[in-house]
Amino acid sequence: MTNRSRAREVALQLLFQRDHNPVLDRVALERFVQDRLSDPNLQSFCRTLYDGVVGHAEEIDDRLTQAAENWRLPRMAGVDRNVLRLGAFELLYSSETPAGVALNEAIELARRFGSADLPAFVNGVLDQIRRSQAPSTTDHTDDTDKKDI
Repeated sequence: MTNRSRAREVALQLLFQRDHNPVLDRVALERFVQDRLSDPNLQSFCRTLYDGVVGHAEEIDDRLTQAAENWRLPRMAGVDRNVLRLGAFELLYSSETPAGVALNEAIELARRFGSADLPAFVNGVLDQIRRSQAPSTTDHTDDTDKKDI
């Protein structure tokens, strides 16, 4: 596991805890992160993920609800919901994480912490969000446009 993967894991734990206790004390949150991540850069990355998901929660949940056809977020297991939120945050708001990496990291979290079906579900939902974010790549050139001079 890479160090950044470990930071994502800690962020997932914090998000899961927040589902059960929305009034999480910031001092306790900081202590939790410091106890699990010794590198200050990883601590910062973890807090950025957590704060980003919390700060964009409404938009993220709306996008997940649209992408997860026939599934309501409140009906999902807490781990499932928060793996999706974390992955969606990285896809939608983190310019430093390539989309493929964000998708793969979320799938790996799903493998480690979710049910057997969760990785495929996470892949489908987050890939739909990724595709909706991608700019159009329509290529308007074809062989009839090329001229030999």
